[in-house]
Amino acid sequence: MGNYPTSINQRVESIRNNKTEIDKLIHEYKPFIASVVEGAVGRYVRYGEDDELSIALMAFEESIRAYDSSKGNFLAFAKNVIRKRLIDFFRKENRHNKVVSLVDRLPGADDEGDEIDFSAHEAIKIHLENQAAELRKMEIEDLKQELDGWGLTYFDVAKSSPKQEGTRKTYLQVVNYIMSTPELLGSMKRKQYLPIAEILRNLKIPRKKIERGRNYIIAAVLILSGDYQYLKDFVEWR
Repeated sequence: MGNYPTSINQRVESIRNNKTEIDKLIHEYKPFIASVVEGAVGRYVRYGEDDELSIALMAFEESIRAYDSSKGNFLAFAKNVIRKRLIDFFRKENRHNKVVSLVDRLPGADDEGDEIDFSAHEAIKIHLENQAAELRKMEIEDLKQELDGWGLTYFDVAKSSPKQEGTRKTYLQVVNYIMSTPELLGSMKRKQYLPIAEILRNLKIPRKKIERGRNYIIAAVLILSGDYQYLKDFVEWR
């Protein structure tokens, strides 16, 4: 490795804004990237032929630029990002009724362009659902660790969840205000506190109501501002 830092984590942090070094690292880790894709799609893939690898290469670069030591081991972090972007890709293709390259290689698709048989569709559906379920588990664990940094647990969040629709709307008014104010959001996440004084000044919501919903509000902001695609899908924050 020459003069590179001894660990991959240190190396990634040192080259985050260096395009030449990023490209070099991506090239070195092409076998790793391909192995992550193959694990996700359940088949052999080849560079220059499979769309999934193009998605994964972009995801690996995204991982390099987004990584810092607080995210743990870089390769585990990158693997998670790659798998999420692949699921994004598969879901988007399915949503628009397009044929994903994964489909073309499953039994039931021939060179004449015949329709895929039902069993192939079912296999794809089950595979994607399994991948999505695993990613949801990862997101739940990631959020648990992030809440730990705030001294919170899922039980704390559940206890402060609104029981009435009016209260829920009030909490989400606070969440939307924080999300629409980048400086406030950045300060909140950096200092790990809910800016109650600022909220009171701008929204005129009673302090007691905000304090009762503190943990719920914090969890909502962390999910909406973080890379929690599946938790966002499964929880009605809006």
